[in-house]
Amino acid sequence: MPNTKSAKKRLRQDKVRRSRNRSVKSALRTQIKKIHTAVEAGDMDTAEKEFSVAAVKLDKAGSSKVIHKNTAARYKSRLQKKLKAAKSA
Repeated sequence: MPNTKSAKKRLRQDKVRRSRNRSVKSALRTQIKKIHTAVEAGDMDTAEKEFSVAAVKLDKAGSSKVIHKNTAARYKSRLQKKLKAAKSA
């Protein structure tokens, strides 16, 4: 447990940031899962719409340092690759 006033404030701030980051990460995982299910179902229109939403969420998460920028870019690249392969197949 924190003893000093500044440590107590830091603990409060960390709780708020942690809950905010967890909600952003959860929303990202859900969005990515929507793309995967749409691709597996063969619904390319839905998959493309979900990808555009996911790309924005990934960029925001990367810019606000919830996840690393390169991680966001990697996710986007892999999703785009999966969409492209599903279109050609």
